[in-house]
Amino acid sequence: MRTNALRIGAAIGVIIVTMSLLSLIWVPYNYNRMDHSKRLTPPSAGHLLGTDNFGRDIFSRIMAGGRNSLLLAICTVTGAAAVGSLLGLLAGYLGGITGEIIMRIIDTLNSFPGIVLALLLVAVMDNSQFSLFFALLILFTPSYTRVMRTGALRYKNASFIQAEKILGAGFFFFFFIHILTNLAPSLLSASVLGLSNAILAEAAMSYLGMGIQPPEPSWGRMLFEAQAWFFNAPWCAIAPGVFIMLTVIAFHLLGEGLRKRFGG
Repeated sequence: MRTNALRIGAAIGVIIVTMSLLSLIWVPYNYNRMDHSKRLTPPSAGHLLGTDNFGRDIFSRIMAGGRNSLLLAICTVTGAAAVGSLLGLLAGYLGGITGEIIMRIIDTLNSFPGIVLALLLVAVMDNSQFSLFFALLILFTPSYTRVMRTGALRYKNASFIQAEKILGAGFFFFFFIHILTNLAPSLLSASVLGLSNAILAEAAMSYLGMGIQPPEPSWGRMLFEAQAWFFNAPWCAIAPGVFIMLTVIAFHLLGEGLRKRFGG
């Protein structure tokens, strides 16, 4: 079952990532080109997923939207893992008042509903990709902080760590050689799972108009724009909805499969 989850998640993920990366060099049509003579055209050989209310090719916009969503998700998860790892290590290794302050800040962030916190941060700044990245970075950092703090508490008093300290090993040696090495599997599975959550969060923010802004395509924004035409042209909403679902499922299966394989 674990192997099947990994294989299914990896297969779907590879297809979506490949399709998104391909959009950097090729798309069937210019994803922003409007053709009012082809408004709301149903799926056909010429337009695999049909066209939207502006006559834009939906498949081309799906490809470009996937590229934007994946880039934002990868940057968010990478940043959150780096910041969370450092904060978690400091909280667990140093302990005392430093650890208490860090964990109380993390608890405060966790006390807010995630999407509400992200909306608040984007509203305070502006509707840009950097603002969305910053908001999601703050939203995802606490989970990685807890993972690394747990690891630091588990290993900091271990006999091999004490032996290294006697030999003069410092904080950074402890961090890079022992903590990251031992927690790399847990951090990897958490990061892959984080990608699915980041994709979903970005889609939700874009749907609410506070994510990736036009003219750049976004799956969430495509869903928002398609809702007025759902009964006349359901393919406009079905296409981005299905790709959001498949991407979230793919990374979730992959992350869960990795977690179970590594015994997390």
